[in-house]
Amino acid sequence: MIWNTGRAFSLTGFLWDRTSHSSYRMYEFPINDLLLGPDPEDDEILDLGPSMEQSELEREGFQLREDLKFYFMSPCDKYRARRQIPWKLALQVLKIVMVTTQLVLFGLSNQLVVSFKEENTMAFKHLFLKNYSGTDEDDYSQTVYNQKVFYERINHVIDQYRQMGNLSLGTVSYENDEKRKALKICKQHYRKGLMQPFNDTFYIDPTVETECLHMDRESLTSDLPLDSIINSTFFNLEFYRLIKVEISFRLKGIDLQTIRARELPDCYVFHNRIIFDNQAHSGKVKIFFDSDAYIQDCKDWHISGSIQKNTHYTLVFDGFVILTCLTSLILCTRSIILAVKLQRRFVGFFIHRYNRKVSSGDRLEFINGWYIMVIISDLMTIIGSVMKMEIKAKNLTSYDVCSLLLGTSTLLVWVGVIRYLGYFQKYNVLILTMQASFPKVLRFCCCAGMIYLGYTFCGWIVLGPYHEKFEDLNTVAECLFSLVNGDDMFATFAQIQQKSTLVWLFSRLYLYSFISLFIYMILSLFIALITDSYETIKNYQQNGFPVTNLHEFLRGGDVLYEMQTYEKHRVNPVPLICCCLKPQEDDNPILRN
Repeated sequence: MIWNTGRAFSLTGFLWDRTSHSSYRMYEFPINDLLLGPDPEDDEILDLGPSMEQSELEREGFQLREDLKFYFMSPCDKYRARRQIPWKLALQVLKIVMVTTQLVLFGLSNQLVVSFKEENTMAFKHLFLKNYSGTDEDDYSQTVYNQKVFYERINHVIDQYRQMGNLSLGTVSYENDEKRKALKICKQHYRKGLMQPFNDTFYIDPTVETECLHMDRESLTSDLPLDSIINSTFFNLEFYRLIKVEISFRLKGIDLQTIRARELPDCYVFHNRIIFDNQAHSGKVKIFFDSDAYIQDCKDWHISGSIQKNTHYTLVFDGFVILTCLTSLILCTRSIILAVKLQRRFVGFFIHRYNRKVSSGDRLEFINGWYIMVIISDLMTIIGSVMKMEIKAKNLTSYDVCSLLLGTSTLLVWVGVIRYLGYFQKYNVLILTMQASFPKVLRFCCCAGMIYLGYTFCGWIVLGPYHEKFEDLNTVAECLFSLVNGDDMFATFAQIQQKSTLVWLFSRLYLYSFISLFIYMILSLFIALITDSYETIKNYQQNGFPVTNLHEFLRGGDVLYEMQTYEKHRVNPVPLICCCLKPQEDDNPILRN
């Protein structure tokens, strides 16, 4: 455009810069100044450098704001904005169905394994423990109080082992291993000793010696009488020196009940141990029965029918589970990588534009904790599925490790469903309350734990000799936790022995103070902390959540002013990794994701 300004003609140029979807900014500059140089009479010289740099920053900020808004959108909002299909959401729903189905199938198979082990252990107790009642006393099975019964129980074990082929109803037999002896009997005792309680005299050498007697299967299964087989000198026991006698033997069995579930049978090795424990030397010998079952490959087997085909179908299904989890793992890892890149862009822009560092809270907004949990779940599912396939093919027998991996991964998958419910405001209260109350609850538990440990150690050392629930630290901790939950209170009070009046009075003071302190005070404060967080979240949902620098940047407001206000009125904002609010025109999408 040409303007007559009094000195020849003045050429004026205009530069238009787009600042948003529908707004533009105009810059005016004299062209003749660019061509002929500035007028010496002019007082001001126009400098275009800062304006061009400002314009570039604004364009960069606008693009960054749009990318951030899209990143923090929910899957449905992303589809409405750019028609981006929510593949991760669909994949997670599919994964929930497949992983749960896989877990149920493995659980039914594992249930057969557990029942076979438990039922065989119970059958062995009835076979090898004389007059076994079917119920164990605490952690041991039987007790012996005189020497005659002690020898009878040992002879009964040996005799039952000799006749097991004619007595057992199960699919068990002797182990066919020529290098290993069939039955091993070991005794532990002090090397030397002299005991004279009548005049309070004793001599003992605490060195422990172990002697073992090995018996082969040929001699045990022969028709010879038992007395001619057993070495009488070995069983000439001095009970004041005797610590324990251990009888161990191995048996083999086949679990045929898996055929009904269309699975290949398992071959087992049972390592059985019967221990006569006399460590206390109190006149009461405890008898323990321990049976460890190990699964091993069946050497020669043949099954007619469709079991082999059913196994192939299961292996194919496990392969699909692995493929689904691997795809989910790749997508979630990709999302985390993109989030880290976006975080770096935002941090760099914030430093360059406002000369301020981004707070740690705003940095953590980019790290989606749900994705990390999904990645952990996918890794555990993949490893557990591979182990399950190996177990199914009878190449691996680690049922416990596989159960741990598949069970934990399924737990994380179902917990992850809460993320999608979090996009609805009414369902998001639980997540926000847990996130807001977790730091307070953690600090509170640390303080309450000190008191709890104090009561635990005190109860163990004082009440341990007079109450069975206070005999060891683990039992004391479990007993006190039950009291906090109001369980078994009367029995705890009633079972204290009244042999010592001082200890009995202390036990009353101890139990009354613990119950009153933890139930009426500590537990009430614990609930109050969660209730306070719940009320805070409800107030935030009604009046708005605390606004940080990131939130204000997404809204397009004056970040410098908001930073000053934020520093003056700083509050601890609720982590909003998965928050959701009802969408509004000027809502910040970070509060909805």
